[in-house]
Amino acid sequence: MVLQTARLKIRYIEPDDWNALIEIWRDFDQSAFAKYDVPHSLDEAEVREKTKRWAKASLHQEHMFFAVCNQREMLGYIDFHKNDGGYECGYCFHSKFHGMGYARESMQMLLEWLSGDGGKRFVARTALNNLPSVKLLASLGFQKAGEERVSFYQDETGADIYFDGGIFMMDTG
Repeated sequence: MVLQTARLKIRYIEPDDWNALIEIWRDFDQSAFAKYDVPHSLDEAEVREKTKRWAKASLHQEHMFFAVCNQREMLGYIDFHKNDGGYECGYCFHSKFHGMGYARESMQMLLEWLSGDGGKRFVARTALNNLPSVKLLASLGFQKAGEERVSFYQDETGADIYFDGGIFMMDTG
């Protein structure tokens, strides 16, 4: 499966994408937004194995992982998994490609493709303080449907560190 926009090629993740994923996660770990997401291993063997699992899972279309590429490299990735008659989605792009419209362009294409394939409801979760992500979701037509307290990290005493997360939904049917 390959989708094209004017600037991008969107395809399923392939096993050889592990090196691009590790660079995207290494970059993400340096960002202010890393505290709002599940930590990713940067161990080469673990990333290779995870990438293989993602590539295999995408073929069954229950949980799909897409590489977003320009002419030269992978800019980021988007995932969708079936959930309660719709899809839940997530995304991560290397910071050198932020603010250029690539996430919006690729998400729009995938939302249209999945809507044409019967997807009627989409859910995304992001930290309310992750304003670029909140803005992206709003620009795509998602609306805030709820909030949740989320923790992926602990402080030095082992106590959970919480943040306020938003649950955003979009219905296309």
